Amino acid sequence: MTQQSSQLSAVNTAETHTAKAALSTKSVTLAYEDNVIAKDLTVDIPQGKFTVIVGPNGCGKSTLLRSLSRLLVPQSGEILLNGENIHHQSTREVAKKLGLLPQSAIAPDGIKVIDLVSRGRFPHQKWFQPWSEADQQAVELAMQATGVIDFAEFNVDQLSGGQRQRVWVAMALAQETSLLLLDEPTTYLDIAHQIELMDLFQDLNQIQGHTLVAVLHDLNHACRYADHLIMIKAGEIIATGSPNEIVTEALIEQVFGLSCLILSDPISNTPLIIPRGRKTAN
Repeated sequence: MTQQSSQLSAVNTAETHTAKAALSTKSVTLAYEDNVIAKDLTVDIPQGKFTVIVGPNGCGKSTLLRSLSRLLVPQSGEILLNGENIHHQSTREVAKKLGLLPQSAIAPDGIKVIDLVSRGRFPHQKWFQPWSEADQQAVELAMQATGVIDFAEFNVDQLSGGQRQRVWVAMALAQETSLLLLDEPTTYLDIAHQIELMDLFQDLNQIQGHTLVAVLHDLNHACRYADHLIMIKAGEIIATGSPNEIVTEALIEQVFGLSCLILSDPISNTPLIIPRGRKTAN
């Protein structure tokens, strides 16, 4: 077992997490003012799985994630967290069950890594309650699990993009939630840092038992790491299921307008999508 896997196991065996949260939508219509993005969406997020939402630009992927995270109120329908409308629950109660890594998260100027990660303890704090040993342990375990413990006293703006993403993940882990939502977490990272981060998410799911929901652009990352895919086009869910079950050349062309060849990834035995590109005349 790797050092990171051992650290994740330590977090898990500490038995600090809340009960697993069930998340779903029921016939929701999502819009920004008069601009309707999606209508009548019903989605169930499988507990204990790594779900990835994919689709072309502007199809409603991030809008769906924003609604699942309580940042966007649907025009109609319901977002259900543990069977109750998420908008009928307090911010603090939702934050005990659900953590969010937003797209292009920005840290306050000059904040230290340990101080940013410590903000993940907000849902567990009460007025006039001193910082506890449990708070300190949660923060330290989260930083160890994400490999940022050595940067505790660094300013966040001193870190690389990949390191900063790990700090934000650590803050979400410090919340001690069972459910993590990730909005395009690998954007702007080089390929090595993308794989490093995706491996971390896979460990959080498989070793620590988190339910993860991510929006990704890279279809091959989605196929390699996801247990469950949600494929969207123009605000409509076209297909759901495991990558091996649903990903076909016909589906990729239907959703993305991309002619491709699909092979078996020799590492993961999941679909590997090879774009055909333009045919050149001989």
